[in-house]
Amino acid sequence: MTIDQAQPEQAATSASGDARRSFMREFGRTAGLIATILAVMAVFAIASDGRFLQPENLLGLLRYMSTLAILGLGLTVVLIIGEIDLSFGAVYGFSGMITAVAWINWGWSVGLAIAFALAAAVVVGLVNGFFTTVTKIPSFIATLGASTLVFGFTLLVSASATFSPMQPGPGRTMNESQVAFFRGLSNQDLPLGLPMGAIWMVLISLCFWYLISKSLYGFRIKAIGGNPVAAEFARIPVRRYKIWAFVICAVSAAIAAILVFAFIGSVQPDSGAGLLFPTFAAVVIGGASLSGGRGTVLGTLLGCLLLAILNNGLALMAAGAFLQQIFIGVVTIGAVGLDQA
Repeated sequence: MTIDQAQPEQAATSASGDARRSFMREFGRTAGLIATILAVMAVFAIASDGRFLQPENLLGLLRYMSTLAILGLGLTVVLIIGEIDLSFGAVYGFSGMITAVAWINWGWSVGLAIAFALAAAVVVGLVNGFFTTVTKIPSFIATLGASTLVFGFTLLVSASATFSPMQPGPGRTMNESQVAFFRGLSNQDLPLGLPMGAIWMVLISLCFWYLISKSLYGFRIKAIGGNPVAAEFARIPVRRYKIWAFVICAVSAAIAAILVFAFIGSVQPDSGAGLLFPTFAAVVIGGASLSGGRGTVLGTLLGCLLLAILNNGLALMAAGAFLQQIFIGVVTIGAVGLDQA
C-alpha cells in the first residue's frame, strides 16, 4: 500500500474514532443525568413520605417543566451557535404583558394581540443579533442590556399593573368566545389530567429536534459553534445564522409566556424574573456547551426535568424561597464547572 492510499484510510479511521468517542461521551452524560434524576426523585419521595409521587404533584411538576423546556430549547440553539442570551426572561415577561395590554386595554382581538407579542419578540431577537454580529458587542453584554431595556418597556406599557381577562377592570368588557379560546390554549381536559403545557412541550420539542438534528440549519449552527473561523472559510452565512438563533430564542420565550398566561389567567410585569437561571442551569446540565458546538433536545429536556424536580421537591419540603435560590445557584455554578471540565 502506498502512502497516498494509506492517508485516506487513516483519516477515515480517525473520523470513525472521533464519532465513537463523541457518541460514548453523550451516552455517558445522558445515562448519568437519568440516574441523577431517579436518585433525586427517590430522595424526595422518601423525605416527603410519598407526597412527591402523588399524581397531582407530578402533574404540577410536569407543567412547570414544560415552561422551562420551551424556554430552554430556544436557549439551546443560541448556545450551540456559540453565543449567550440573557434577555429571554425579560422577553417572557414582556410578551405575556403586551398580549394582555393589547387585548384588554387597547381592545384588539386576542389573535391580533398574540401575533403582536410574537412580532415584538422577533424584533428583540433581531436587535440582539444585530448588536452581536454587526456591531460586534459580546452577546453577554448585548443581551444583558436588552434585558434591562425590555423590562423597562414592560413596566411602561403595563404601568406596573397585573392584568386578567376575567377581571378586565371598570368600564371594560371582554368577548366571552375570545376568552374561552385563549384559556383553551392551556386548559383542555386531557386524559389522566395531563396539562396542555406538556402537549405543547412535546410538539415544540419535535420541531426543535428536527431543526437541530435533521436540518441543514442545525448542521451549520453546530459547525459555527464548534469552529467559527472554519465556518467563515466554508462560506457559511455566520451572521445570518446567529441572528436567526437569537430570533428563535426570543420567539420561544414569547410562546412560553403566552401559554402560561392562558393557563393562569393573569400576567404581571416581573413574571419572567425567576426563570433565567433555572433555564440556563437546565440547558447546561443537559449538555449544551457554553463554548458552542454542542447541545441536544433530549439533553435539554432531561436538564429541565431535573431542575423541575429540584424546584418542586424543595417547595414540597417547605424549604423556603431562599433555600431554593441558593440551591439553584449552586446547581448553576456546578453545571458550568462540569461543562468547562
